[in-house]
Amino acid sequence: MPENSSSITRSAPRLRRRLLTAALALPLAAGGLMAGGLAAAAPAAAASSIPLAAPGGPTASVTLGDSYISGEAGRWMGNAAGTSGSRAGTDRAWNGSSADASRIYGPTAASGCDRSDVAEVLSASTGAQNEINLACSGAVTANIFRAANGGQTLKGEAPQADQLATVARQNNVKLITLSIGGNDLGFGGIISNCVQDYLIWYSYCHDSAQSSIDSKMPTAMAGVGKAIDEIRAVMAGAGYAQGDYRLVLQSYPSPIPRSAEMRYPESGWTRSNTGGCPFWDGDADWARDSMVPQISKSLAGVAASKGAQFLDLSDMLQGREVCSTATRQPTATAGPSATTSEWARFLDGGLNSTQGVLQESMHPNYYGQQALGRCLTLLWGQSSGDYACRNTAGQDAGGMYLAAR
Repeated sequence: MPENSSSITRSAPRLRRRLLTAALALPLAAGGLMAGGLAAAAPAAAASSIPLAAPGGPTASVTLGDSYISGEAGRWMGNAAGTSGSRAGTDRAWNGSSADASRIYGPTAASGCDRSDVAEVLSASTGAQNEINLACSGAVTANIFRAANGGQTLKGEAPQADQLATVARQNNVKLITLSIGGNDLGFGGIISNCVQDYLIWYSYCHDSAQSSIDSKMPTAMAGVGKAIDEIRAVMAGAGYAQGDYRLVLQSYPSPIPRSAEMRYPESGWTRSNTGGCPFWDGDADWARDSMVPQISKSLAGVAASKGAQFLDLSDMLQGREVCSTATRQPTATAGPSATTSEWARFLDGGLNSTQGVLQESMHPNYYGQQALGRCLTLLWGQSSGDYACRNTAGQDAGGMYLAAR
């Protein structure tokens, strides 16, 4: 139990109920990251129904995986706890009278795949003629596998490898970027438990969460490895040699800072009703400095064993996280800014009012998505090797840079 838990004043029971409702819903919703005239998701025709041909057609960059590459939270430019209109200019879905998420996520707003107009593949500049986003918020590794090899549908869509089979025959795919494994490790449940421990039980979550991560890691990483194998098999079946395209596996950033960089105090209600970061210091430190590096190290190991390039995003949001001291929330007089606003979405629900969709919480927002795109652009310029992508304090996405791992 946190040392100062007995001295914390907890009032506003109605607010507590709203926050708890949000926390309890996270395991269901938080699992949860179209151009050139192509639909966001290619038709899921069976690979065997299309004649085998050598790679041809327009060049393409394709992303597969979960919410951290689908573009989840791309609706938001920073965070503001206000209740009116566009929320101090942060809500890009605001049309002047109401919020319409389909303006940002297109038809995938209805399904919940939430492929935004600033998703990584669209924000990147790789020279590809077509930029195709097959990722879907909430995806686990089984949603990547081909249906014939144990793959599962998600939100009305065929397994992503089966969708890729069609894309690979209609395009000359040059780059495939994959983000997967977080939901296999139970990201949503971990966030939910940590929020509940802060709001209700006044106890730390990181001990039990660490045990859960450790127990799930072998199976999750085996699933990531199989997902890469499935992608390789699909590309081979479409006539590609392994050298015809590049395959990148990326990791995850921490959406919250370590305790020393938290803008709001641990006691009181400001982390909940203003900042949208209801986590104890000890849990924030664990998430930022233990969980995220552990997952990145494991993913890097899978990438190395499968011959994929690795993009480490552990520090991508450093100083730009929710509640970070280096950022501020926009106001009516000082609107959103890529240089001062947070680059990740705060916990939505139970703040002054629920603003958007809960599953957007704790994902890179509009600015974060642009930064991810810049990371991928920079990696595209490196034909080999593994890199970590980081930001430059006080700069927009143009300040992203790579460091060799």
